[in-house]
Amino acid sequence: MYRRIRDLREDNDMTQKQVAAILNCSQQVYSNYELGQRDIPTDILIKLSKLYHVSTDYILEVSNVREIQK
Repeated sequence: MYRRIRDLREDNDMTQKQVAAILNCSQQVYSNYELGQRDIPTDILIKLSKLYHVSTDYILEVSNVREIQK
């Protein structure tokens, strides 16, 4: 999951600082999410899902389907 959120961020040409600002957390806290040093709270997981237009299942590696079904 941690690698996946980093890949999503990089695929969207965003910095950790930019994503952290959107999530209303510090860059260090966000970095800890990507490194797996801190669990990702449910509300942050949902925000990441909306930001990248992917399902939470994709981020959690429950599914490999990247696009949200409409």
